[in-house]
Amino acid sequence: MLYPWIYRNLLVHTDTEKAHDIAMKAIGLFGRSPLAPLCEATVGSRGSGSFSGILGRPVPGRLGMAAGQDKDAEAILGTIALGFGFTEIGTITPKPQPGNDQPRLWRVPAKSAFRNRMGFNNKGADAAAAELEKLRSSKRGRAAIVGVNIGKNKWTPAEEAAQDYAVCARKLAPYADYLVINVSSPNTPGLRDLQAVSSLRQIARATREAAQSATENYVPILVKIAPDLAREDVADVAQMVIEEELDGVVASNTTIAHEYGEGGLSGAPLFDRAVEMVAYVRSLLGRDKIIIGVGGIFNANDANQMVGAGADLVETLTGFVYEGPFMPGRVNRALAHTAG
Repeated sequence: MLYPWIYRNLLVHTDTEKAHDIAMKAIGLFGRSPLAPLCEATVGSRGSGSFSGILGRPVPGRLGMAAGQDKDAEAILGTIALGFGFTEIGTITPKPQPGNDQPRLWRVPAKSAFRNRMGFNNKGADAAAAELEKLRSSKRGRAAIVGVNIGKNKWTPAEEAAQDYAVCARKLAPYADYLVINVSSPNTPGLRDLQAVSSLRQIARATREAAQSATENYVPILVKIAPDLAREDVADVAQMVIEEELDGVVASNTTIAHEYGEGGLSGAPLFDRAVEMVAYVRSLLGRDKIIIGVGGIFNANDANQMVGAGADLVETLTGFVYEGPFMPGRVNRALAHTAG
């Protein structure tokens, strides 16, 4: 395939974050062009059928774009046109924040991985809401399945974190097909401590109440957890999801169990752990909750393994960057064929 050769021999020599920014601008422009519907009908075709009853309306493909790629909801139509069944934007915080100092994003090509310590750089909830309102004003935009990943600002004390999640939910739930409570990024100091059930329960309740007050539509709420959680802590989170009547879990975020320096590692090294975590979470939650499996998905075989472990939907980011723009349509067509 041409793209992997281009990536490994040419793009790999471009500054990683600059390459990301250029790509997202290009995908955003492409999504607003007359070529996007044609692409979605051809190389971005997801195959026949859809997966209903998962997020409240039919999802046209099991593979979606993971959070972290489109941080500010600026490239949704382009992402969908490339063949993703849905996309998850963010992480969005109440107020804009620049994130951590650069450099903060590195390729690890020998492992088909990325390492990042981005730190929730984004333009804030008001800017994201404006983009989503504009998106939902068009027929194509209303058809797009969009998840919104929310977090707290870096300077917000842990004891006030629930308020940040509530602010995001209130402003963004009216435009979201689902919300994801992100308490598992390793790049915001103290954030992973919020995975403790006593803290997470408060955040979950505040998020749900804010979402319900903001829209008459039911918006599923999921919790995104870290692959580095001990099994007993995963069990505690799963029990809290059941008790608080949340809708499911996103498993998982980046891992800090690596030798490449600070920040979280994503990509192929995460796959086995992510599959294991999906299977364990499914055993705890039963069949009534949603699980979105994330981590190291590069092809249809990877996606099928994740679905076989118990995921309803799957997401990719690093795999998309390494495999190229034809990857999402190719994987979703294979998943549709398997489901059929």
